[in-house]
Amino acid sequence: MEKRKARILIADDEEHIRSLLNLIVTSLGAEVVGEAGDGEQALSLYNQFKPDMVMLDINMPKIGGIKVLKQIMAINPRTLVVMLTSLNALYVVKECIDSGAWNYVLKNTTAEELHKTISETWADYMAEITAGAPS
Repeated sequence: MEKRKARILIADDEEHIRSLLNLIVTSLGAEVVGEAGDGEQALSLYNQFKPDMVMLDINMPKIGGIKVLKQIMAINPRTLVVMLTSLNALYVVKECIDSGAWNYVLKNTTAEELHKTISETWADYMAEITAGAPS
């Protein structure tokens, strides 16, 4: 049986960040199913495509990333969400993780580090999902 590609939604209000993330996740063999520039659009695309993973900026127009994260978790708590931000505040990291995010990435991280973090987070997520799946 052929393994299907991971389906990813990228949500960030900065186009150059979306482009970089698109390059990284496609280089990892994933398929980008949508790109959102604000929180409202992110939720709409999430509901439309039901992606496996969401790369989600915290500071987004219309609806903030943490609120979007909480709404995604209410829809499907098994969705892999990686938060993106330029903020390095412990209370923000804690709120994201407590709200269901799998990881947290600073935007000033190098492309190589982003690639490594996304790849490792996906592997950890798949290991946990597979372990929890009935055999």
